[in-house]
Amino acid sequence: MALKRWKPKNMEKWFDELFEETHFPASWMSMPALRRFKTIEEFSPVVDMYDNKDEIVVKAEIPGMKKEDVHVTTTEDSVTIKGEMKKEEEVKEDDYYYSERSSGSFSRTLHLPSKIKTNKVDAKFDNGLLEVHLPKADESKPKEVKINLK
Repeated sequence: MALKRWKPKNMEKWFDELFEETHFPASWMSMPALRRFKTIEEFSPVVDMYDNKDEIVVKAEIPGMKKEDVHVTTTEDSVTIKGEMKKEEEVKEDDYYYSERSSGSFSRTLHLPSKIKTNKVDAKFDNGLLEVHLPKADESKPKEVKINLK
């Protein structure tokens, strides 16, 4: 089975086209009851996952987060990244002109293409980039067998 890179921007573009102004006039968003829905976005970190011979590597961009607010858990066939983005300042909702930054909790689970050694997982978080190294379980590593030709 081949893995294909997921591009969240494609889905975002589809929804933008679906809800373009011809279907929903911009004046609708100026209505106070609907204004708060314009800024709601669910945060999900963007990730790269790749094979590195004896391990699987996952890199996730989580800008603006502190290391202590990010949590990584694994099973033998998945890795879960959880965290909570907090807004530091206290500003009343009615005082905002723009409110586009995300806040709240998030969780993202990635299913792994092979089993891993959960007790050997290593992770580091630096400058908004989470890097997780997941060593493959012995039965998941490809075995080279020499075939004698007749």
